[in-house]
Amino acid sequence: QVQLVESGGGLVQPGESLTLSCVASGRIFASYASYVMRWYRQAPGSQRELVAGISHIGSTTYKAAVKGRFTIARDNDKNTVYLYMTKLKPEDTAVYSCQMISARYEFWGQGTQVTVSS
Repeated sequence: QVQLVESGGGLVQPGESLTLSCVASGRIFASYASYVMRWYRQAPGSQRELVAGISHIGSTTYKAAVKGRFTIARDNDKNTVYLYMTKLKPEDTAVYSCQMISARYEFWGQGTQVTVSS
C-alpha cells in the first residue's frame, strides 16, 4: 500500500508564500518517477478542483487562477512533489491534497489546510 503525506500548510496573510510537500512511501509499483503527480484543493462548500499537475517527464499544467503564482515540481529521488505558492489570495484558502496516478493505480493523501487571511 502507498501512503501520501502532505505538509506545509498553515495560516498566512494575503501576498505571502507557502510551500507544500507531498511524500510518497510504501510499496510503489514500478517507480515513483512513472506516476503523474497532481495537487487538488477543496474549499468549504465547493467541489474539489485541480490546481496543478506534473507528468513523469516533467510537463506541467496549472489552473488558470494560479498560473504565474504557483509552481509544481517533483524530486523523484525523494518521492516528493512540491507546490510553491506565492502571492497568496484569500480565495486560495482550501484543503490541498496530492494525487499520485498512473494508468493502473491512484492514491490520495489526507490533505493539508491552507488559510489566507488578514
